[in-house]
Amino acid sequence: MKIGIAGGIGSGKSHVCKRLNARGIEVYDCDSAAKRLIRTSPDILERLTALIGTDTYQPDGQLNKAAVAKFLLASETNAKAVDDIVHPAVFRDFEESGMEWMESAIMYESGIYRLVDKVIAVTAPEETRIARVMQRDGISREKVLEWMGRQLPQEETRRRADYEIVNDGTTDIDEQLNHILRQCNRLF
Repeated sequence: MKIGIAGGIGSGKSHVCKRLNARGIEVYDCDSAAKRLIRTSPDILERLTALIGTDTYQPDGQLNKAAVAKFLLASETNAKAVDDIVHPAVFRDFEESGMEWMESAIMYESGIYRLVDKVIAVTAPEETRIARVMQRDGISREKVLEWMGRQLPQEETRRRADYEIVNDGTTDIDEQLNHILRQCNRLF
């Protein structure tokens, strides 16, 4: 059975995945894979440069995050054009990885949910999410809200998912995981 871990920025997906990793469950990280593929795939490099411009990559081959972010945030059309290049590559990479678990902040928006049998939504109160991202990334509240606004609302992710893990800092993550893993084992 393939299982996806979904949740918006700051929900704590990575924390849940670390708890799974501690149990010996390896989780494919779609965000890390996208970053790796953007750096290493000649096809993606060529297509992104053609789309965004010659300043897409720095002279040392690293992605020019400022230029890409500016392009992405300029319009929905721009964001979709980048997604149409990167998402299919991540989908293929996950399928080729042989892994059964994946983590994605944009599980439903990207369509990668179609590659899994069950989805677990990781949720947290909005203010908790904002504070986590501001601290982690050193960015303003406004920038966090801007990124959150580009993702599916948490309530919609929760509604569409098969299971939920509440990551509010007080609810026991391991207890919730135990319950979900027992349910998944009964299904297959």
